[in-house]
Amino acid sequence: MENLRSKCISLLEERGVTLDDIADCARFLQAEYHIDLKKEELLESVMSVLDKREVQFAILTGVELDRSAERGQMIDKDLEAILRRDEGLYGVDEVNAYGICNLYGSIALTNFGFIDKRKYGIIDYLNKHGKSGVTCNTFLDDIVGAIAASAASRFAHKWGK
Repeated sequence: MENLRSKCISLLEERGVTLDDIADCARFLQAEYHIDLKKEELLESVMSVLDKREVQFAILTGVELDRSAERGQMIDKDLEAILRRDEGLYGVDEVNAYGICNLYGSIALTNFGFIDKRKYGIIDYLNKHGKSGVTCNTFLDDIVGAIAASAASRFAHKWGK
């Protein structure tokens, strides 16, 4: 089996998300506590999060669902329409993201809630672009937020803030 971390990084890049984008979101979450923190300092944490098999499975699942809806390939057309609209009460996309955050504790969950509400950086882009009708990023924006939140949490645990 191919290296799943590499496959997930490639999938993210195909969808317009770089590791640098995720590190920038993680820096946003830690900036208040570490004023001079550079996003490059968070790349190690982003890579560590991406090493976890549960995270890889969440990425593979979410991206596949987004792509299937985007291409009109879902059998259930009602579900496909819900995903294409990123319907507010759907919530399964957030539950998928919680699975990532749960690996890094309550700080990751609160970080995720904060960045999901604020729609910072690439998350804002994915959210807006996904609602354009051209692409579907219903799962992807939350996955990216969860990876960033988890990387920020890992950094906080390591450095005590």
